[in-house]
Amino acid sequence: MALMICSGGGHLKQLHTLAPRLGVRPEDQVWVTFENGLSRSLLADRDVHFGPFVAPRDLAGLRRFRALFLDVAAEYDFDRVFSTGSSPAVIALPHLARRGVEAHYIESAARAAGPSVTGRIVATQSKVATYTQYRGWESKRWQYRGSIFDAYAPGPARSAPERIRKAVVTVGTQEGYGFDRLYDALVPLLVDCDEVLWQTGTQDVTRWGIEGRARVPHDELVAAVREADVVVAHSGTGSAISAFEQGKAPVLVPRLARFGEHVDDHQLQIAAEFDGRGLAIQAAPEALTTEMLLAAAARTVEVTDAGPIALQAPKRRRRAGSQTAGVAARPA
Repeated sequence: MALMICSGGGHLKQLHTLAPRLGVRPEDQVWVTFENGLSRSLLADRDVHFGPFVAPRDLAGLRRFRALFLDVAAEYDFDRVFSTGSSPAVIALPHLARRGVEAHYIESAARAAGPSVTGRIVATQSKVATYTQYRGWESKRWQYRGSIFDAYAPGPARSAPERIRKAVVTVGTQEGYGFDRLYDALVPLLVDCDEVLWQTGTQDVTRWGIEGRARVPHDELVAAVREADVVVAHSGTGSAISAFEQGKAPVLVPRLARFGEHVDDHQLQIAAEFDGRGLAIQAAPEALTTEMLLAAAARTVEVTDAGPIALQAPKRRRRAGSQTAGVAARPA
């Protein structure tokens, strides 16, 4: 059995998307993650154990999540564990690696310039194999074996609509972090739309005269994205990937720490990477225009066959009378 453990949002979306390329069959997956609309719908057919949300630097929440993990670890005989972060990786990977379980940490695609705090902590554990999704900072400790981006490419242009009729705006579920700048800029641009789905997290958005929803079930969000003329999102990997999978090139608006929108500015890295690959349009809130939204509506994204990811040969435990199971090393 393989333990798939991560936090919610983009970390979950990445690990779920990468699992087939890692060679982990659905029936062999046991998930431990935060409970929210995305995880409930995305993992509806998986063996899953939901833990409480852990905010950044939330030590009390981390202790509660650790208690859940230890219960799960005692219930199953895992031979592999995979994580894309964040705090659950610090809890699970060193613990299981010390017990001889193959441990693989794939740094989030949100980290284009170097590892996260979680990644730096996990990398101190010699028995945990660590990977980057960017060739630009590959090293002996951080090997590049593939990326979530491999599965997407710019598609052919299509005719832009005369106006935006349907839109999806999604800003993730970061508790305690508002995004006033986005609503100030975007609400006037979408006022004449026939239909807008506003996924706004827990922020009170009534002063903008819109009906926000804290969370939207994954299946409903996917259907809305599929039918939308344009998708505008914070620069989270999960939101971007959800748009790509439905053929949409989203407008990505990074949250910035200096405005109290996130803990750091890593969303700038995500937006720049996707913009550079021709998969999205990066924009600051004050740069949003109707013309930009129409330009995004004319662009498409195609899903490609990315192929398997061959991870490095890990340190493995052997069981009497059985072959050692594991992830294939990089082909020669």
